[in-house]
Amino acid sequence: MTTAAAQHDASGDAGPAQANASARVEFRVSPASYKHWRISVEGPVATLVMDVDEQGGLVPGYELKLNSYDLGVDIELYDAVQRLRFEHPEVRTVVITSGKPKIFCAGANIRMLASSAHGWKVNFCKFTNETRNGIEDATANSGQTYLAAVNGTASGGGYELALACEHIMLVDDRSSAVSLPELPLLGVLPGTGGLTRVSDKRHVRRDLADYFSTRPEGIGGRKAVQWRLVDEAVPRPRWDETVAQRAAELAGRSSRPQDAAGVDLTPLDKTRDDEVISYSFVSARLNRDAGSVEILVRGPAGDPPASIGEAAREGTGFWPLAVTRELDDLILDLRTNENELGTWVFRTEGEAARVLAYDDFLLANAGDWFGNEVLHYLKRVLRRLDVTSRSLLAVIEPGSCFAGSLLELALAADRSFQLAGVFEDTDPDADPAAVTLGEINFGPLTMSNGLTRLQTRFWGDDAGLAAAGKRRGTALEAEDAADLGLITFAPDDIDWDEEIRIAIEERASFSPDALTGLEANYRFAGPETMETKIFGRLTAWQNWIFNRPNASGPDGALRRFGTGQRAQFDRKRV
Repeated sequence: MTTAAAQHDASGDAGPAQANASARVEFRVSPASYKHWRISVEGPVATLVMDVDEQGGLVPGYELKLNSYDLGVDIELYDAVQRLRFEHPEVRTVVITSGKPKIFCAGANIRMLASSAHGWKVNFCKFTNETRNGIEDATANSGQTYLAAVNGTASGGGYELALACEHIMLVDDRSSAVSLPELPLLGVLPGTGGLTRVSDKRHVRRDLADYFSTRPEGIGGRKAVQWRLVDEAVPRPRWDETVAQRAAELAGRSSRPQDAAGVDLTPLDKTRDDEVISYSFVSARLNRDAGSVEILVRGPAGDPPASIGEAAREGTGFWPLAVTRELDDLILDLRTNENELGTWVFRTEGEAARVLAYDDFLLANAGDWFGNEVLHYLKRVLRRLDVTSRSLLAVIEPGSCFAGSLLELALAADRSFQLAGVFEDTDPDADPAAVTLGEINFGPLTMSNGLTRLQTRFWGDDAGLAAAGKRRGTALEAEDAADLGLITFAPDDIDWDEEIRIAIEERASFSPDALTGLEANYRFAGPETMETKIFGRLTAWQNWIFNRPNASGPDGALRRFGTGQRAQFDRKRV
């Protein structure tokens, strides 16, 4: 029996079906509530042990056998990765391993996938991709190198989890192997970047990769090392000693501070009902009739602290960290729980000068571990927004603070509207609506394509990018912002409400599927990266394959898996 096939026995066809659409998913967790992971820290080395509770599925209808996972398992993993970055500055190496004998991870739970709605599958894969990209980001930018100690067989998503780590160690016991069995067993592709990482990250030769991905039992031992599928194969008698040695070596390369105090990620202050989601700096009003969400982001109430040490002592009350955490949770909540609200309308409120002051404070302290973590967290949350399959509109009015880091919300939008002037009938003495470029818009907040949103916006137009750069720090009213190409439309107050209404109604009248494809194509101009490939292929190929009867039909491979019956394939190539 293959490791993937061993996830489930064939008894019973009950599954979650629509259960995952009836209850809201909560992304706020903490180690005290984990069901599936254990964290231990010993000096510069942390160990994340995956020990999945078989009966701890997010919804009823399946058992999480052999360390297979569902969304709930990955929500805990995401939380653990975040906590290690913020709460443990002393940690330099993170070892991911299994708490179960002879099995590392059997990948995504197949019965869960087979019985879930299509949108659930895609959002699940998107979130797991983002979590694994976060692991790679921690290795690249935080000095926390991830090591996969694969102490048993890793198949499908289990191997993809290992692929996200910088170094992969496989136990060499003549039975453990790594595999990507999705194509031969399930009629789908690996959903968490496996094919891309095999070719682009590990540089496995194309012919070997092709063979590997059609071999359900996988590859182990020396051959796995020779083919670059893992970095080393270690006999079981020397396993613990070698893992500890390798973790110590990786820790020795890091510049993480040894004596800094961590910042506790305290529980988010959040209220939620069917109409409103509220945090300290972010709120959202759900308009179900229009199929839209009105999102308001508030700027800081005061000036930045005097030092980065004081900022760390403020902890989760430090405005850039607070607003980033709230945006992160809101995006995940809406994306998972409100999939019929297809248009998100962003507004901001506050003083642009204070936003820019906090941005400059972060940039000046980017060399500090805490400042660095906040900057990269903001980068990752904005990237999460970029890959979200919702139409994004930005509405810029008097009193807005679309400046610097918050201007990124408008630059991420599919369209932006800036009021030309003021609302003459209601507040003629207000300062006109303005946007302000800051230094942060030209630096660390890159998209998945490796470019800033400004560079992406002006791809192929170096003169336009240079012209915008000369106006940084200037409050740009609608006419100037439109001339520079920073906004889409600049209606006056007479047409304002009508323009916004028409834009929202128009979006709601289009095919959501076609909009997802349109937006995904236009948002990532410029060079292709491993990250854009992963999300592009998920949006296009995997999305399509998940919908096809060969995978998800009544006689498809996902439905027939574990029943003892062979899938019935439509043999036509399209």
